[in-house]
Amino acid sequence: MIKEALQYIIGLQQPRTEEINGKRFYFSNGIPMPVGECRGCEAIRLSTLTSLVDYIKEDMRADFLYAAPKMIVHVVSETNVRLITQFNSDMDRWEVVDVNARVPDVVLNKFLDQEPFIIQMQSMFIDSPDKAIVMQVAGNVEDRTVANYGDDGISQKATIKTGLANVEDVIVPNPVRLKPFRTFHEVEQQEIEFVFRMRNTQGGVSCALFEADGGAWKFRAVHEIAAYLKAELEGMENISVLS
Repeated sequence: MIKEALQYIIGLQQPRTEEINGKRFYFSNGIPMPVGECRGCEAIRLSTLTSLVDYIKEDMRADFLYAAPKMIVHVVSETNVRLITQFNSDMDRWEVVDVNARVPDVVLNKFLDQEPFIIQMQSMFIDSPDKAIVMQVAGNVEDRTVANYGDDGISQKATIKTGLANVEDVIVPNPVRLKPFRTFHEVEQQEIEFVFRMRNTQGGVSCALFEADGGAWKFRAVHEIAAYLKAELEGMENISVLS
């Protein structure tokens, strides 16, 4: 009898699937988990990494009393992070939290009229020496004075106002290093090189910033997001951070 009882107890700890009251449950270490349910449950929608960390530390244990013992934080991109379960018995995952950064719509690789370009620079870029230079040139350029300078396809020359009655010719700076708001605010915004171009138009002067790093900033941002989450969730053995 004792032997049979011990075997029964050991058997309860083994992974298995049982039907209880018409519903199937997957047992892992004695913890029941509904099989095939919650696939249609809507994930929690968040917008900051801080709120994700707070949920994992404070609320997830209560919400997922019968859930998978281990969870995965997947850094999908520079603006998206997901909290998902490991595979259940159906080789499926549950999405628990979906975090999408609220970032401004920065218009790049496209010419803008002078005023909207300056407003974008003021409101969507972190202050830096190169930002100040770009705004000075873009904000004071004289109409119809932009000209190609040299033959490398990058250098340009323009006439800008330097005082109430003074003007001078300047070389349009290139490349410029700027930090637009394009990822979660909890991590450092990525500084990348841009090609700054200007051209004459019928309505005055148009300006544009063209990305010059081939998108490498996105990989750096994903790495920094993962590093931030690993530091904030240090010591939580049931959480893995992947990027």
